[in-house]
Amino acid sequence: MPWDKHDYPPSMKNLEPRVREKAVDIANALLRDGYEEGRSIAIATSQAEEWNNNHPAEQDKKTTKHK
Repeated sequence: MPWDKHDYPPSMKNLEPRVREKAVDIANALLRDGYEEGRSIAIATSQAEEWNNNHPAEQDKKTTKHK
């Protein structure tokens, strides 16, 4: 079942919105690649949190200003 920013797994409800959106994108990609739902959620959450640590929100704002 693909998810979106309004309909996502309950386990993602406590993630920051930006991290949750990234996790949903990753989870959907994993589902398309044939991963089981539970495994895709776990992997996506972990990868989204790692992405967030490596790409702080302030860095996104700086990048956006230059566009």
